[in-house]
Amino acid sequence: MTFNKRTLAGAIAVATTALAGGTAQAQMSDDAVRIGYLADMSGTYRDLAGPGGLEALNMAVEDFGGEVNGVPIEVFSADDRNSADVGANTVREWIDQRNVDLVAGMVASSVSIAVTKVLEENDGLAIISGSAASSITNEHCTPNHIHWVYDTYPLAHGTAKAVVEQGGDTWFMLTADYAFGHALEGDVTKVVEENGGEVVGGVRHPFPTSDFSSYILQAQGSGADIVGLANAGSDTVNAIKTASQFGLTQTGQQLAGLLIFLNDVHAMGLEATQGLLLTTGWYWDMDEQSREWAERYFERVGRMPTMVQAGVYSSTMHYLNAVEAAGTDEPEVVRAQMGEMPVEDFFSRNGRIREDGRMVHDMYLAQVKSPEESTGEWDLYEIKSTIPAEEAYRPLSESQCDLVNQ
Repeated sequence: MTFNKRTLAGAIAVATTALAGGTAQAQMSDDAVRIGYLADMSGTYRDLAGPGGLEALNMAVEDFGGEVNGVPIEVFSADDRNSADVGANTVREWIDQRNVDLVAGMVASSVSIAVTKVLEENDGLAIISGSAASSITNEHCTPNHIHWVYDTYPLAHGTAKAVVEQGGDTWFMLTADYAFGHALEGDVTKVVEENGGEVVGGVRHPFPTSDFSSYILQAQGSGADIVGLANAGSDTVNAIKTASQFGLTQTGQQLAGLLIFLNDVHAMGLEATQGLLLTTGWYWDMDEQSREWAERYFERVGRMPTMVQAGVYSSTMHYLNAVEAAGTDEPEVVRAQMGEMPVEDFFSRNGRIREDGRMVHDMYLAQVKSPEESTGEWDLYEIKSTIPAEEAYRPLSESQCDLVNQ
């Protein structure tokens, strides 16, 4: 049995009762709250989440005090190797052998979709911080998971719309051939066409890919104004490097990185990335709150955090606060409690969890600085505008999620 809209409503009532009764009536399922962190720890997405995300999770546990409602918080982790089968089997083992209360992290969208199906079958709970496919809270929604940080919908509506408005009318899509890439390609195509542009061609590449030569040549041959990169991590870095080697931008074409992370820009350098428009869910130098947390993270890790790593901390703290407030670690009650609590912290502005499981919050259109504009190694973005939370994400009126439409 999975908890649906009716059981979620009941869970909210239980959570309210637990709150009224105080900690004396706290009902913890066993002798610990157990959080399993699942992510790509060694491959394409290692730097944007990976060990750095695990460190952010550990920071949250430490800042919370290491225990909740009188029981310790235990953290363990696994490398999903960007494999849906590995991810699903790992979570099954965690459920059967470790009594996992929360699965955190997750980057490859194919892994997240597979894992959430396992959790739905077993009444578990997940908070997804690294995946991008908007389908995770659309056609693949379940009442057993929450999607934090970002998804392909605001990425497309932020970056693609801005590029078309600046005159980038014709597009060629270079897409990672799995759920995330397909979702981003679809969202971008819709935005481009709605704003008067045209997608004149595209090619899908295996995930991951090291040699982008043939794909860049096809993009050049298309004659499109814009080459949209519907990929992420080292795939994006390799594609941009190959485009530079082939002189793509010297012939009048422009790259649009549709999912760019801070570590990507840092790795490639401002000389290669200056002027690039991107949409992000968070930036370390946005304000005093974000800087304070980022500097603590930097002291531990030696590099500034990505939006995913910051989101892992934020979502973990929200989960632990909900467990404490509800007086229980029962997944359906905690999920309902999380939905009742606003998400306002160093990471999220105007945040809340909708019934489809999407945590909506302000997003940001940013531009990569030139070497002359930058004042330090990690001074990489200029925030150009804020995309308000209620405008950033897919409206519920367009949702295919059963939790919304039932």
